[in-house]
Amino acid sequence: MKSISLGLSDYAALAQRLRGIDFFQPLTIGQLETVLPYIMLYQCNDGELIFKQGAAGDAFYVVHEGAVELRVKSGFFSFAKTIRSLGPGDFFGEMALLNKEPRTASVYCKGTTKLFVLLAADFQFIVAKNPEFAQEMTKVAERRKFYAAHNH
Repeated sequence: MKSISLGLSDYAALAQRLRGIDFFQPLTIGQLETVLPYIMLYQCNDGELIFKQGAAGDAFYVVHEGAVELRVKSGFFSFAKTIRSLGPGDFFGEMALLNKEPRTASVYCKGTTKLFVLLAADFQFIVAKNPEFAQEMTKVAERRKFYAAHNH
């Protein structure tokens, strides 16, 4: 993956995409604006690995252009199965912002793809500087954990 610079249209698309993600919906416009400068734009090529199942979660991703495939390997000797494809506006890796749990799937680019990326370390820095933001994210995380625990 290579880093590319964000233009004004990319920032506009990013703000719009974040507003549509349940994880960020509770935030005010002001709180959302504190996050935007920390988000980077990366480009990857067809078949390129973004992260591997079992790796430590260290970033959150939003598909800007293109698509990604989520693949899961159930055992050491088994083949990875594609479980989902994600396109523009879809996101993955959000739990990495809240904890360092291992990735539950490997993610690969399908075609040339652009991804918005927020590193967990930057997210933690933002949270430390904004107590209200931290409170809101804790509530969101608790709701997501509750939902995940009761829907398996």
